[in-house]
Amino acid sequence: MYQESSIMGIYNLFNSITEYISEAVVRIFGPNDDAYPATGLQPFSDDPYKPKRVDW
Repeated sequence: MYQESSIMGIYNLFNSITEYISEAVVRIFGPNDDAYPATGLQPFSDDPYKPKRVDW
């Protein structure tokens, strides 16, 4: 009786570890589920930076 529950415990532990690792692999190598908008190249509509010369 004790031996069967011990074997089932080891089996359940092995299944839990396998499931944990496989979910991580699927999340890393699976398709992206990001919902970010595609921004692309943003136009520049301001004057270029010109440092001011300061004489001390």
